Amino acid sequence: MNRGASQRGATAVQMLVILVPLLFGMIGFALDLGMLYSVKGELKAAANSMALAAAQRLIGTDASTSAATAAAQLTIENGTGFGNRYDFNGRPIGQSTSSAVSTVSDPAYFGTAQDAILIPFTGGGEVTGALARHVRITITGQRPLLFWNFLPIVSDRNVTVLATAVAGISAPLCQACGIEPFAVAAIDQSDTTNFGLTPGTKYSFLYLCTGTPTPSILPPGTQTLNYVLLNRFDPSAVAFPDEASQAFRDGAGGLPGNTNSAVACFRINTAEMIWANAAVNMCSANQVAPVVTEALCGLDTRFETDTPTVCQQITGVGVLSTAYQPDADTIDYASYTDYTGDGRRIITIPIVDTVSGTTTMNVLGFRQFLVSPNLGGSNINPADPYGRFAAMYIGSVAPVKQGRFDGCQQTSGPGKVVLHQ
Repeated sequence: MNRGASQRGATAVQMLVILVPLLFGMIGFALDLGMLYSVKGELKAAANSMALAAAQRLIGTDASTSAATAAAQLTIENGTGFGNRYDFNGRPIGQSTSSAVSTVSDPAYFGTAQDAILIPFTGGGEVTGALARHVRITITGQRPLLFWNFLPIVSDRNVTVLATAVAGISAPLCQACGIEPFAVAAIDQSDTTNFGLTPGTKYSFLYLCTGTPTPSILPPGTQTLNYVLLNRFDPSAVAFPDEASQAFRDGAGGLPGNTNSAVACFRINTAEMIWANAAVNMCSANQVAPVVTEALCGLDTRFETDTPTVCQQITGVGVLSTAYQPDADTIDYASYTDYTGDGRRIITIPIVDTVSGTTTMNVLGFRQFLVSPNLGGSNINPADPYGRFAAMYIGSVAPVKQGRFDGCQQTSGPGKVVLHQ
């Protein structure tokens, strides 16, 4: 037998003895590492969802953080059968087994994104209620190791994975989508924060009319704001194509989503025209255009489920009325922070340089109002001959459904919900 061949065979066996355990170790390490990445991804998806759900409820009221916490928890609940059920190791987040433990901490709220990101590592800085603009969600998961579990040098067989998410209100939007097409003129264009409007003041919205007599202020408003309905009629709409139902939808829930931003959004520094059939009448006519009434019929759904008589001729109103549910709180408050509703009564509208029935209007910004019920009532009156309704100016406290914050310079205005981390 060849001695050299015998030595080479022995060496190969020795190398095999050394490399096989090493190879299995590398495979085991890869499996454990892959498992950790999978665990991290599961927890992160749930944290992101909870943070986005909570941030959407931060509308600047004393009750907002409680509502935000409930919205975050609803995202991962599984008791009703309607939750999203984000899983960890095949079990809903928050449910533990002998081999996998997941824990969801209570949301923490902060006034700025920087605080939400940095303060949890330094302590303190949390806020509640009206001051909250950002939320931090923390979820912890614990799983046993697979391969490394068998190594004698490993004292703790479990590994803990932490997932966090921070969401909150973005910078002021240059383009706001899903908002209401009611437009009012700035009282003071040099005031880039409130355009001359006074936070906490209730205004009587009056559809623009010309001549005399001047319509009276609608209580509980204290000052008249003339408004017009900006054109957002979509002639290519497939669902609810007629004008009446479109105006109703705009008043009931803001502009519907559309891939065409020209019919779904408004943009700052863009010229707008009045809705063609929402003509400005003489004040003495004691009547607004039907499309204005139809928009107010939609606005009324924020207060009640019953359809007023003046609204019953709108095409598809039975279906539309059930699609838009009333606000959870229809009480008239002296202070906005006392409002406990879900935000349905909040309208975000364009502020323009002037309201006109004939010329273009330039959008200066977007601001928000809380629509008030008629004095002594629990709804508004869509049949008002002057298109009047009352609303409290609240500034820029609630997030808008969607939009862009690039392309203009704004120091104030509503933002949208974004993930910061």
